[in-house]
Amino acid sequence: MLLSNLWKAIILGIIEGVTEWLPISSTGHLILVDEFIKMNLSADFMEMFNVVIQLGAIMAVVVLYFHKLNPFSPQKNENEKRDTWILWSKVLVATVPAGIIGILLDDWLEAKFHNFFTVSLMLIIYGVAFIIIEKRNKTRKPKCSDLNNFTYKAAAIVGFFQVLSLIPGTSRSGATILGAILIGASRFVATEFSFFLGIPVMFGASFLKIVKFIAKGNSFGFNEILVLLTGSIVAFVVSIIVIKFLLNYLKRNDFTAFGWYRIILGVLLISYWLFS
Repeated sequence: MLLSNLWKAIILGIIEGVTEWLPISSTGHLILVDEFIKMNLSADFMEMFNVVIQLGAIMAVVVLYFHKLNPFSPQKNENEKRDTWILWSKVLVATVPAGIIGILLDDWLEAKFHNFFTVSLMLIIYGVAFIIIEKRNKTRKPKCSDLNNFTYKAAAIVGFFQVLSLIPGTSRSGATILGAILIGASRFVATEFSFFLGIPVMFGASFLKIVKFIAKGNSFGFNEILVLLTGSIVAFVVSIIVIKFLLNYLKRNDFTAFGWYRIILGVLLISYWLFS
């Protein structure tokens, strides 16, 4: 049973590592995959696992951008250290809306929206949004092509877009990237800010899920710890590869292909849901 769960954790880790950074919804994909690949573990554990596994993915950003995100780096001058603190303050501003709403409505959102149909519908809706916005932007020049010029007002607006991602299938990166592009950021700036915004969000969400898991009277046995570590480590390694791929991809392409992927997947899943 443990070996079977470990193989499933590896598969889920791969899916998390790919879908966390591409704007196609990691939580949504994990919920969908759970329809077909079920671990022999409690529902409480799986609810927690699907969130905490994202810590492995987020650590890839910490590693890849450690110098850029480290305000104490001895290789930075005073101006660069100040700019790093300013960047972190903008990230924290953008974290507040989803942080507050997520804490207040986590149980309600879990009960109402963590299901197969909601994920499928959100995949389609935001897939259409990506295609429309990218078509609109073909004739427009970004107002902000440097992350240092990304304002506090822009960060706050992106923070409210992140609230949308509390509904599974939306995609945290998808909602924040769309929001940033809509207010004039380049795709590269929107994507990097979305990466950094994920750090406090995922740490906070994981802490909340672990606390709730324990508060329900659950505990971590050897099997649970091993499964969680396996999924997280795999998600970390895959995330390193996917982040590098996405940043190179955006030098020559836009997000339209991801929009079509979302629509096709959503239609297939709704068809499966209706006729199975």
